[in-house]
Amino acid sequence: MEEKLLHAKSGMAILLGTILAYILGVVVMIVGIMIETSAVGVSAIGTALIIIGIVWICFGWIPFCGLKVLKPQEALVLTLFGKYVGTLKGEGFYYVNPFCVAVNPAYKTSLRQSGDVNTERMSISVGESSATSVELSSKKMSMKVMTLNNNKQKVNDCLGNPIEIGIAVIWKVTDTAKAAFTVDNYKEFLSLQCDAALRNIVRLYPYDVALNVDTTGDGEPDEGSLRGSSEVVAARIRNEIQTRVTSAGLDIIEARITYLAYAQEIAAVMLQRQQASAIIDARKMIVEGAVGMVEMALEKLSENEIVVLDDERKAAMVSNLLVVLCGNKDAQPIVNSGSLY
Repeated sequence: MEEKLLHAKSGMAILLGTILAYILGVVVMIVGIMIETSAVGVSAIGTALIIIGIVWICFGWIPFCGLKVLKPQEALVLTLFGKYVGTLKGEGFYYVNPFCVAVNPAYKTSLRQSGDVNTERMSISVGESSATSVELSSKKMSMKVMTLNNNKQKVNDCLGNPIEIGIAVIWKVTDTAKAAFTVDNYKEFLSLQCDAALRNIVRLYPYDVALNVDTTGDGEPDEGSLRGSSEVVAARIRNEIQTRVTSAGLDIIEARITYLAYAQEIAAVMLQRQQASAIIDARKMIVEGAVGMVEMALEKLSENEIVVLDDERKAAMVSNLLVVLCGNKDAQPIVNSGSLY
């Protein structure tokens, strides 16, 4: 079903005309009563005027039901006796068929997102007309850009490690007819599709860079990961969600990863693994630097002919220097006051 824009009349003229007609109806009824009381016999004119005035007072409020006020970035999907007649858009004061009914299947749905209205929390104590006004207001469909902060999900990555991940989706309604009639509840539909798309994309990536893992689908190993390629992962999640919700008239503007961590049951083990990897990398750097410094020291001693060392003394010197340079604690120097040999 495609969206149809409804071109409604200005509501101000109808409002003033209805109020004047109400005043005229009261005047007509009063005149009829005066004629009826002043006439000696039965006056048909007075009786007719009284009936006209009473009928108008009883049913003259119906045009007021067709008055609609829209704020910027709001829309009203209207049906007449079950048939979709059009969508009213644009800020202003409008008049439509008073028998039209506003449709918004998600107006009572409250998710973790901006722009939601929880009608159950509204306290109404000023009569039936106020209740009707609040209900109609809640059935307006927002065309604003909104942010859905979906619940964190526990998903297994491509290596089978359980992780917890959460996303924020920036979206808006682009086709009100599809949103109202194609799906049962477009907000719940969006939330469920976000969960499905998130699981579908996350299972393609490891949490951290892993060997022999293809995340792009080209058959070649790459360095893609959830932690290191968050922008790429978010873009793929956004495209996946968009393909799923286009039929509901929704546009996904952006998707962002808001939370990423190992699941609690393996978080401690993975932290130890990361610490061990960091220690190994640090030790590797220290050893490479120490070997370079030892090599430089031996070359300088040989070039300047400060002392001539045989292979055994060189090996002892290399061992001592490596212990000093690679040790975790400061070395305690021992001064040799005797002969080198």
